[in-house]
Amino acid sequence: MRVRALLLLALLPAACQRAAQNPPPAARPSSAPASSPLDRARSRLQAGDLDGALGVLSQAGSGPEALYYTGLAWARKAELAPLPTPPPLPASAPRGGHPPPAPQFKPEELQAMEFFERTLAAQPGHPGASLGVGDLLAPHSLRRYSRPQATSAKRRGNRATEPAAPQGPDCRPERVIQAYRAATEGDPASRESVEKLIDFSMRVGRVDDADQGLQELLRREKERPEPFIRYGDFLLNVKKEPMAAIDQYRQALIWRPDDEATRARIADIYITQGIEHYGRNEYAVAEARFLDAQKWVADPRSPQGLRIQDYTGKLRAIRQPMAK
Repeated sequence: MRVRALLLLALLPAACQRAAQNPPPAARPSSAPASSPLDRARSRLQAGDLDGALGVLSQAGSGPEALYYTGLAWARKAELAPLPTPPPLPASAPRGGHPPPAPQFKPEELQAMEFFERTLAAQPGHPGASLGVGDLLAPHSLRRYSRPQATSAKRRGNRATEPAAPQGPDCRPERVIQAYRAATEGDPASRESVEKLIDFSMRVGRVDDADQGLQELLRREKERPEPFIRYGDFLLNVKKEPMAAIDQYRQALIWRPDDEATRARIADIYITQGIEHYGRNEYAVAEARFLDAQKWVADPRSPQGLRIQDYTGKLRAIRQPMAK
């Protein structure tokens, strides 16, 4: 009996150590903490369960992120909602009268705007809420302030005036551009807001704002040729600045020196300038431009190469009588 007691005392410390290292299942801490309401709301948004997300968000507090995701859920509900209908005529209205116009904004859009604006009040410059405001207002702005509207007024000989202010949120182009720019500044890594800024600015004829967006894209994607080519095309075709476009094409060729399409763009600019100077009898300048173009044409038998040869031949024919 005494020996058995001594053995139990000797084994007791080891048993306690093993018990401490391996607690029973009920005593072990959980390795998967319960998800937060915001996490559950995001999951439901991704799954398309908008009402479920709104139900979870109603218990998520009033912080900026909860407000933002509530606005996002309402914005997605607005995409699925039918267009607003005109309110019914009052009983006192004359028979055959015209019904009042339908509201411009859906109720779901107004709900989304309210939560986006509350987000921005709680956290100025919130990139998600800024992008949400831009996305919500952009279609309304395009319908009311598109360029064809001003162009048609100009053709009629009238002074182009902006339409009357709508009832509801401010959807002027300046407001949309401001929202996309705030989203761009709030998220330096995002490309989505920059692309939307460029696209919207071009569609409403705000060339300078589109220019700023393209320059911002260059800053974010410095080591790829495509943004430089895109900006060069914009400078050439929209801003009519061919020499500035050549500078961008040269930048693109740093990253892709064998890009024949970009080299052809540069050659085309010089050929076009050479033809213009030739037409104005500025033969020395025209010859210089054709020589510049020749540096960017790899195949002298290509259409560009043959065109250069044609005009340089004409210039030689002009110089010969002058030399005599």
